[in-house]
Amino acid sequence: MNKDVEYHIGLKKGDIGKYVLLPGDPGRVKKIANYFDEAEEIAYNREFRTYRGTVDGIKVSATSTGIGCPSTAICVEELAKVGAEVFIRIGTAGSLQKEVDLGDVVISTGAIREEGTTRQYVPLSFPAVANIEVTNALNKAADKLGITSHPGIVHCKDAFYTEGNNKLPLAKYNDEMWEAWYKSNVLATSMESSALFIISQIKKKRAGEILAIIGKTYEEKPIEKKVGVDEAIKAAIEAVKILDKK
Repeated sequence: MNKDVEYHIGLKKGDIGKYVLLPGDPGRVKKIANYFDEAEEIAYNREFRTYRGTVDGIKVSATSTGIGCPSTAICVEELAKVGAEVFIRIGTAGSLQKEVDLGDVVISTGAIREEGTTRQYVPLSFPAVANIEVTNALNKAADKLGITSHPGIVHCKDAFYTEGNNKLPLAKYNDEMWEAWYKSNVLATSMESSALFIISQIKKKRAGEILAIIGKTYEEKPIEKKVGVDEAIKAAIEAVKILDKK
């Protein structure tokens, strides 16, 4: 085993630049890379697939995190070791608010830590928040591109199939919690954000998140239609350009 190469992501220092876009799905990495200049695949191990290229001369990469906080934590930890400084997660999510429609994007300002990974890093009283500079760049990018966006708090979970499942032992509790998040104006739910925010904070890296809304969780329809993904990718790339000018 090459000690210079990170065990899970298969990358070493010099393989990537400071900006990394983070989809969950390995298949979405190539979709993102189609927006790069001179894109090339440089690693693919387990759920972690990486392409690199440039955007207006800026070195940029895309690495898939897989599903959930455990694999996201591994990915961010190892990317930070090989030189990543700015992370933008490009994810999909289910809406928790009626005004957040299919095809819209949510720009996360912070995440509810209803998952198990980050409590092994910091106490639950520690907030999972996005970097303000990255968040502002994503908001500015969405406005510039005319993309319908909603900035705000999101929900991060471990279990996907608890939504609307009345056969579970904790079904009543889960229903009460979904109602609480709805009444608290939480915008959307997905599965990776809090690990990204917490670990980036600890590592002194900058991280943000943009989510394409593909379902209506408040109607117990977590996946309806894959829409808004291209818009989220375009906004993330535009945000990189904005950040690099500072």
